[in-house]
Amino acid sequence: MTTTHVSALRITSVKVLDQDEALDFYCGKLGFEVRDDADLGFMRWLTIALPGQEHPQLLLELPGGPGQDEATSAALRDLLTKGALGGVFLTSDDVHATYEALRDAGVEITQEPVEQPYGTDFGLRDPFGNHLRISQLNGATDQEIERAYQEQAGSSS
Repeated sequence: MTTTHVSALRITSVKVLDQDEALDFYCGKLGFEVRDDADLGFMRWLTIALPGQEHPQLLLELPGGPGQDEATSAALRDLLTKGALGGVFLTSDDVHATYEALRDAGVEITQEPVEQPYGTDFGLRDPFGNHLRISQLNGATDQEIERAYQEQAGSSS
C-alpha cells in the first residue's frame, strides 16, 4: 500500500441544478448549516455541513464549471435528474421521527423505513434527483451484516 498521508475526507461534491433551492432542501429540511458561500467569479463555492461538524462538508455544485464544455454539462444535468450521479448516506438517532418529519415536509420519499441487517433506513430524493438514505444503525458488526445478507440470499434461492 502506498503511504499518502491522507488523513480525512474534507469535502465531497453533490451536483444540484439550483443552489438556492439546494440550500432550502439541505439546510431547511435536513438541518445542514452553511459553512462557505463565496462567489469565485467562475462559480459559487457553497458548502454545508451538519451542526457541530466542520467536516466533512458537501459542496453544492452546479453541473459544468471550469474544464467542462456545454455538452458535458448538459449530459451531467440529464444524469442528475435521472438519479444516476450517486448518493448521500446520513444517520439519525431516531429514523422514524426523521422519516415522519421529512414526509410531512413534502420531501419525496422513495422507500419507507425498512429493517436492514445494519439497522433501519429509508430512502428519499432531493429536488434534483440525487438519492439519499437515512439510517439508524443498530451496532451490528461487518461480519454480522455480511452473514445476514448471505442468509437472506440463501433463503431466497
